[in-house]
Parts: sequence; structure tokens; C-alpha cells
Amino acid sequence: MDKLTIQLRPATINDLSLLEHWDRQAHVIASDPDDDWNWTHELNRTPSWREQLIAELNGHPIGFLQIIDPAEEDSHYWGAVPPHLRAIDIWIGEKENLGKGYGTQMMQLAFARCFSDALVTAILIDPLASNVDAIRFYERLGFQFVENRRFENSDCKVYRLTRLDWESRLKLSKQ
Repeated sequence: MDKLTIQLRPATINDLSLLEHWDRQAHVIASDPDDDWNWTHELNRTPSWREQLIAELNGHPIGFLQIIDPAEEDSHYWGAVPPHLRAIDIWIGEKENLGKGYGTQMMQLAFARCFSDALVTAILIDPLASNVDAIRFYERLGFQFVENRRFENSDCKVYRLTRLDWESRLKLSKQ
């Protein structure tokens, strides 16, 4: 069997129809029912505080990742947060690609990307409180619960993965 390789590349306006298609998928809506990503506008912007990435499996798009600096992000979605953090949004585009380990591989790539900046101390995520599958996924990756929080119209659970926890898990996985 061939090794399946996931790589991340910048999302561009050429991904517009794909991202809009994924946004209409029931499992994507269920994970973020209130969000309008305004793709036409956002894919044409490249602010220094954000990366929007397409995950490709052997060259075929399968998911999306967004990494932001929550202290610098222009909508101030996260409120007042200290510097040197990152926040991640992730989804797999098609339902048939769920449960195959692709999300884990995508997150590992995102962790390496976030922590490649020596100043970054932790990564935040905010799954819907009702999304037990996502919560279990993030906990398996080492995220620790911080607080329940309401973002706009959504009840969420905020989780954090510190650099120290990530490095410890990385060392254990290499043993």
C-alpha cells in the first residue's frame, strides 16, 4: 500500500468553489453552524496574523486549516488574549474522509507550523460544547480544557495545548 501523504498549501481564490462546497456539507455545518467565512473577500486577503491552508492528500484537497494569532486578529473574536498564542480552525471537507486519521495528520502539521515560531507558547481551539467527537479528538491530541465560553451565538469549550505538552508528547511518540 502506498503511504498517504498530507501536505498543506496556502488557500487561494482558486479554492473558492471547493470551500463553498465544503461549507454546505452537513458535518461541516454541524461543527460551525453560525459562521460565514466570506470566502470571496477572505481568500483575497493575506494578513500577517493568519494562514488559510488547504490540506491535500497525495495532491487531492481533503480539508481546510486556519491558523491565526488571536491577539492580532482583526475581529478580536478571542477577546483580550496575551501575545504568543495561536488558534486553529480545522475541518475535513467530505464526510467519507472522516475517521481515517487525516485530521490528526493535519493537526500535527499545524502544531509544527505554530511552534516553529519560538515565541509561541500555546495553541487554542474552541469546539462547540455539543461537538463531543471534536472534543474527544482534541483531547486525544493533548489539548487541555480551559473554560466554557460563549462566542457570538455558540456555546463552546476552550482548550489549550502548551508548547511543553506538545514537546513532551512529541518525545514520547519518537520512543
